[in-house]
Amino acid sequence: MKNITFRQLKSIRAIEAHGKIVGAAKALGLTAPAVTLQLKQIEAEAGVQLFERMAHGMFPTEAGHAVLAAARDIEERLSLLETELDAFKGVKRGRIAVGAVSTVKYFAKPMVAAFSSAYPDIDLELFIDRRTETVERLKNRTIDVALLGRPPREFSVRAAVFGEHSLVVVGAPNHPLAKRQGISKAEIAREHFFLRSPDSATRNFFDRFMSEIPGRADGPNTEMESIEDIKRAVMVDTSVAFLAAHSVAAEVQAGELTILDVVGLPIRRQWFAVSRTDRAMTPVIAAFEDFLATQGKEFLPDLLAAEDAAP
Repeated sequence: MKNITFRQLKSIRAIEAHGKIVGAAKALGLTAPAVTLQLKQIEAEAGVQLFERMAHGMFPTEAGHAVLAAARDIEERLSLLETELDAFKGVKRGRIAVGAVSTVKYFAKPMVAAFSSAYPDIDLELFIDRRTETVERLKNRTIDVALLGRPPREFSVRAAVFGEHSLVVVGAPNHPLAKRQGISKAEIAREHFFLRSPDSATRNFFDRFMSEIPGRADGPNTEMESIEDIKRAVMVDTSVAFLAAHSVAAEVQAGELTILDVVGLPIRRQWFAVSRTDRAMTPVIAAFEDFLATQGKEFLPDLLAAEDAAP
């Protein structure tokens, strides 16, 4: 494998990304025969076939996946080297990819703007998705840092707290329980809930909160993926929802929703900036995590104000 070149590795990465020689060639600014030659050369050097050629595209073989993983590691190490050399020069510039769960969108925009203002030479790309997809991105190294309500356990990570959030039950202001104090868990369990999907952290905490109520896991529930859809449904219905307080802060302050006074709530949780332990702490990642540690709380909605706004 001593004769494999960076150009060959770049070609197979492009083939993997585009699924066809023509697409890879276009992305690389090369001709299709040139990319084909690169593939033949690296397969000859490896002594195994790296891609299955099929009518609807090219797909990595098991050996191909191993070589592609090595190619990604080499690209990542070279990128890290560039960042490390910049650090020796006292330069903080480059790119950072950050993944976040959907509830982060309620404070992401001002946070990203403030970071970009503080570090104009660092390009921050933000991916907001469900928890499952965000953790998968971190696992596959397509993001550098994940913003999560609880760190994953599937692989080794560093996790730094940068703020708190609360989980509450909300309903319409005219809900029969809206003005009640000390609503018991057994009583609220009889309500129809609009809930996030089972793979969300919010849903996980709801299930744990209601775990001592026999049969509560089976309903009455309606699952919705979108937090915005859940809020709209609760506003026009006699049902309730279990959500993060900061995701409903605007509606509570506007009098469109109210936080119900349920015994045992709110549940206080923490926000974590999570990165893989097997990735070096680059100056760019360190700058972002330091920014969150020192300024992250400033961008979180005033949870106590949102809760106190409830009748």
